Amino acid sequence: MFVPRPMTVLPVGIILLFLGQASVDAEVFTALCDMEYLVHMEKDLVDSLDRYIQQEEDKLNRIKTFQSRIREVSQMAMEEPTRHLHHPVNAYLLVKRFTRDWPLLEAWIQEDTAEDFLYNMTKVKESFPSDEDYIGAGKALVRLQDTYDLSTQNIAKGKMGEIATATRPDTGFTKSPELLAEDCFELGRLAYVDQDYYHCALWMEESLARLQPDPMSDLTRDTILDYLAYASYQQNNIERAYQATKELLKINPEHTRAVNNMKFFEKEMEKSQNLVTPQKEEVEDTTVRGEYKRDLARDYLPEREIYELLCQADQPEMFNITPSRGKHLKCRYFTNNNHPRLLLAPQRLEQVFDKPKMWIFHNILTDPEMEVIKKIAQPRLRRATIQNSITGELEHASYRISKSAWLQGWEHKVIRRVNQRVEDVTGLTMETAEELQVVNYGMGGHYEPHFDFARKEEVNAFKELGTGNRIATMLFYMSDVEAGGATVFPQVGARLIPEKGAGAFWYNLFRSGEGDMLTRHAACPVLVGSKWVSNKWIHERGQEFRRKCGLSPED
Repeated sequence: MFVPRPMTVLPVGIILLFLGQASVDAEVFTALCDMEYLVHMEKDLVDSLDRYIQQEEDKLNRIKTFQSRIREVSQMAMEEPTRHLHHPVNAYLLVKRFTRDWPLLEAWIQEDTAEDFLYNMTKVKESFPSDEDYIGAGKALVRLQDTYDLSTQNIAKGKMGEIATATRPDTGFTKSPELLAEDCFELGRLAYVDQDYYHCALWMEESLARLQPDPMSDLTRDTILDYLAYASYQQNNIERAYQATKELLKINPEHTRAVNNMKFFEKEMEKSQNLVTPQKEEVEDTTVRGEYKRDLARDYLPEREIYELLCQADQPEMFNITPSRGKHLKCRYFTNNNHPRLLLAPQRLEQVFDKPKMWIFHNILTDPEMEVIKKIAQPRLRRATIQNSITGELEHASYRISKSAWLQGWEHKVIRRVNQRVEDVTGLTMETAEELQVVNYGMGGHYEPHFDFARKEEVNAFKELGTGNRIATMLFYMSDVEAGGATVFPQVGARLIPEKGAGAFWYNLFRSGEGDMLTRHAACPVLVGSKWVSNKWIHERGQEFRRKCGLSPED
């Protein structure tokens, strides 16, 4: 009988978070701009730690000097104690040492040089990331691993930046240190607690490969093998579970669970005729990794495969545009029927897709405008929410990792100017549009495939606004992204790469008022870099004479 591995010894709070029994209140990893302060905070803590270490070293040097001086006198006195004390100076110094020097040494040893460092720690500790942030950051790495088909080896070696360079050679990237065996083990253990045995096995394999003797670490080879054996078994890789358990028993022959499981694995392998009883002791290659299969049912998404292929940095467009369709995709200077504000400053407009029609307004925002928008929004960024399709209530979700803020026109002239520009180029009124939403994506930040408009079954959506459904979307890219972060449309295979200052526009509804199901789109996880966007969701009310109705969806 197989003996399951017991639950990990992670703190109870972390276990509950993994099991979904705790609220989602992460406030750090969900936006990269809010993680920048951690870099400065850590630098201050390192400086404070340097001062503490220097003080400790100074104290230890004083103690060593005292020890050296006292040892010399003590050795001299021990040669002939009585004769030594006959000299009055020696007698005086002996009394002095016990009444002055030894008490002084005691004071030195009791001296608390850590006070300043602990005070600085206490001051900033409330701003430390939470357990939820730690879990979210770990899941973000796993999400990037899956979406961009990255190996644990490349992630552990910090090679994500090289992918960015291959995609955009003109973009520099920051190198990262390699992950230690302990780092890989922790990622595997987080997956284990989440009952994600696929990633648990992958990261335990990586931890095993990177394990080196380290007196500062409590991590042992048998601990990794214990997790690896269980994860491999859960992945139906009995052979790898058998190998890991066999190696574990070589290290710890008294491991009760491993002893019992070994018998079980041997029987299972005999059934499948995979076990050949060796005639003599064989030397096994324990560096060979097992093969594991990802469980797509854990995070089921109908278009998961095509969505991830579209996101991958080096993936070409999924569907080639035929010449007959491609002839309509052109670039031009756009004045929207000679609109007064566009005559002297026409927009550079490019149609990038035909079904559904999608346009890019290049350089529709200027650098100063984007900086103002980000500066106003950053202090107000909060964890992004989604609208529950049944209740209509706003809530957090793991498939949308970002922070957002809402800016109104009266707050700044730049926001009013941007709102007016959207109205000028689209011809749609902003009177019933939603406020300008500003979003910064966090570590592995993404938004899985979704519709901007409300479908028929979502009866409570936008009810409070009283402005009807979302007729169109204007999405502004306010930063370039080194790798990842594309906007993809899985239904049609379209992909928009973030281009700083550009605005993507499409209609969510046909002229008949029916939703265009082809506009289902997603924000791919940010692989390298920081992604800033803002958007205007434009509603139906007020557009009656600006975009007239039509009976056919093709109108």
